[in-house]
Amino acid sequence: MSDDRSDVAPAGSRPDARADPPADDPAPDVEAAFARTETIPLDVRRTLRVLRRGAGDPTWVDGAGGSVWKAWRTPDGPVTVHLADDRPTPPEGRRRPDLRVRAWGPGADWIVERMPTVLGAADDDTGFVPRHEDVARARREHADWRVPATGLVIEALVPSIIEQKVTGKEAFAAYRHLVRRYGTPAPGPGPALRLVVAPAAAQWARIPSWEWTRAGVDAHRATTVMRAVRVAGRLEECVRMDPVDASRRLRAVPGIGRWTAAEVAHVALGDADAVSFGDYHVAANIGWALTGTPVDDDALADLLEPYRPHRYRVQRLLELGGAVRPRRGPRFRLPTHIPGAW
Repeated sequence: MSDDRSDVAPAGSRPDARADPPADDPAPDVEAAFARTETIPLDVRRTLRVLRRGAGDPTWVDGAGGSVWKAWRTPDGPVTVHLADDRPTPPEGRRRPDLRVRAWGPGADWIVERMPTVLGAADDDTGFVPRHEDVARARREHADWRVPATGLVIEALVPSIIEQKVTGKEAFAAYRHLVRRYGTPAPGPGPALRLVVAPAAAQWARIPSWEWTRAGVDAHRATTVMRAVRVAGRLEECVRMDPVDASRRLRAVPGIGRWTAAEVAHVALGDADAVSFGDYHVAANIGWALTGTPVDDDALADLLEPYRPHRYRVQRLLELGGAVRPRRGPRFRLPTHIPGAW
């Protein structure tokens, strides 16, 4: 995909117009509060932002005060989740507010039990030593960010396939169209928020070819999605595999290459080393940030080698820090009918 998802909303930004459910929204099926620690990030929206597929993502709503509404399809069924600070920071400012999680739907127990891991509690940056000033600065400024791990492979894989070799605008529009048409209303306050749960693997498999075309998804990407969802059970097992084996299994599906596998790894699997090699902008932007010159994938691999096993950590910290090379000339529209695995 030629556009990244580094558009982190600044503090105080306006919430999504859909963000305020009716005052009589149903009581959550599960509710919990997690004490903020070094492993539970203060800025939840910043950590989870990579899950949002564009500003109009039907599965995501920015709430007031930095809160997030998210619809997921878990192994136990659909769920609507609201993540927010439990209470304002006390006047003395010494205690971080607890993170309050409310969940509605059959998947409520599953997601709440897993929520610390989703938010990056298992992300261990031991041994990570910034070797460039821009990386060190980004780490200081975004110390509340973690690599998330949703544990939901198909949920991350399908939109990543749709994003192969097209601009973000094209990909997000296609995903939005398909999810709104073939997804299901999110539980609890979901309908009032216009939240939609993405289709299950079986539902993706039933989408006819002409609907993919109508959404702007070419036959190559649509076929790759079909191949992936037919072996969804095997791919979901990647959650319990080491990163190398997980990548190998994902890439065994024709049409899935290292870029797509990496996009899944650093969202669903919490892989802090899964660099987005093959991305139209990532290599150039990181090269520009660290050396003053855009680089290609081969040079990027050399540049990031000393950071292993934290190479994606460097990528995302620089994205959060706004590391984007200056652009000149008209925007380039990538072709959408390129064969091969991404």
